[in-house]
Amino acid sequence: MTKQNLGSDFDDFLAEEGMLEEVTAVAVKRVIAWQIEQEMKAQKMTKTAMAKKMRTSRASLNRLLDENDTSLTLTTLAGAAAALGRRIKLELAPV
Repeated sequence: MTKQNLGSDFDDFLAEEGMLEEVTAVAVKRVIAWQIEQEMKAQKMTKTAMAKKMRTSRASLNRLLDENDTSLTLTTLAGAAAALGRRIKLELAPV
């Protein structure tokens, strides 16, 4: 009995299946949406107030907070961060 995947990690499996980038994007978006929601709760900010501070619609804010919608622009993210008195910190990490 051979075990070709013995010792490989989950990222290797996802890469072999051609799913690594998509799964990574969804995971990152879930973290971003969660962080924004947590900061809104900490500041007792409603979605309506947040959308107003971002100068956007409630529907646009809902898309931002939708953890499965990965079509997030940096402009939208920057607007959300500014509305919460935060800044964005991104980095490319070695593989």
